[in-house]
Amino acid sequence: MKQDHIRNFCIIAHIDHGKSTLADRLLELTGTVAKREMREQLLDRMDLERERGITIKLQPVCMDYKEYQLNLIDTPGHVDFSYEVSRSLEACEGAILVVDATQGLQAQTLANVYLALAADLTIIPVLNKIDLPAADVEKVSAEVVSLLGCKKEDILHISAKTGQGVDAVLERVVRDVPAPTGEVSGQTRALIFDSYYDDYRGVILYIRVVDGHLGKNDSIQMIASGARGIALEVGNLKPDMTSTGALGTGEIGYIVTNLKTTREARVGDTVTLAKSPAVSALPGYLDVKPFVYAGFFPESNEFYQELKDAIEKLSLSDSALQYEPENSPVLGFGVRIGFLGLLHMDIVRERLEREYNLELIITNPSTIIILS
Repeated sequence: MKQDHIRNFCIIAHIDHGKSTLADRLLELTGTVAKREMREQLLDRMDLERERGITIKLQPVCMDYKEYQLNLIDTPGHVDFSYEVSRSLEACEGAILVVDATQGLQAQTLANVYLALAADLTIIPVLNKIDLPAADVEKVSAEVVSLLGCKKEDILHISAKTGQGVDAVLERVVRDVPAPTGEVSGQTRALIFDSYYDDYRGVILYIRVVDGHLGKNDSIQMIASGARGIALEVGNLKPDMTSTGALGTGEIGYIVTNLKTTREARVGDTVTLAKSPAVSALPGYLDVKPFVYAGFFPESNEFYQELKDAIEKLSLSDSALQYEPENSPVLGFGVRIGFLGLLHMDIVRERLEREYNLELIITNPSTIIILS
């Protein structure tokens, strides 16, 4: 894809303002997903996300619209997962700000806007749920104008549920979001903005190619960790992994690697080619600071290693997790984990119990208050 025909953007919003529903409509309009395969919250892959009706993990998807390649990253809305949002913003040039016309601006809306402004993103304001009787378009529009300093006519009015006005969102993305910049012939540098461990395929990286290009079977190297591997498969997410053989400058996609341990490829590291490695790494991300700490212990000490391995794997896909070994005279060996909030802790507990079949005992949740 030509670089000037690529648009990378994300959707930011407060929880329950219609962000995932808008993503569903965009997938439908662009024909990325066939109607017979469509379901609500399509990009929310985990059972926990669908049960609770919230987005927990960021999820990229590549859409073809006219002659453009649109790379969307769907982000969480709850404050406990703001680190997912900040990582998404670093991989994009634009953001769709979704505001519920019945509720107006909320705390997390403001926090996400400030993150987007700090990342120097082009913000497209969108009022959602205008079809509801409780919608107060005039009042909420005034709030958005006051926040962004934009004109009233710049705000798009849509109903993500019915599809009303959603086509205008796509047109605005193509028109207003700048194409990615980067050196096509430069040394390859790609930012790892998310990753996860697959039991059958190893470590899978979600990347944004900033300079150069990456191809299948290329020997790759992580600048920070120094680890080396092979790009066994390279492609886009549509929304399932679709091999394309290569990713060019400005594109967002995935790499299936032969890396076997989670320490070798961390979120925020820079991928380069081993045969001609780049000298300077990309800026990466700030270290996250947990606010809630709790001790996690297995029901029996014989499962301690399983718990430790599970948390290590989980920390690859949830880089906000921080943990260290802990020993209790009553419960034996366990792990003390730092979280971004109580919901974050609850989600991690459920994931450990469901995905890794662990029975856990949780002790002494404590909150750290930071005064600034």
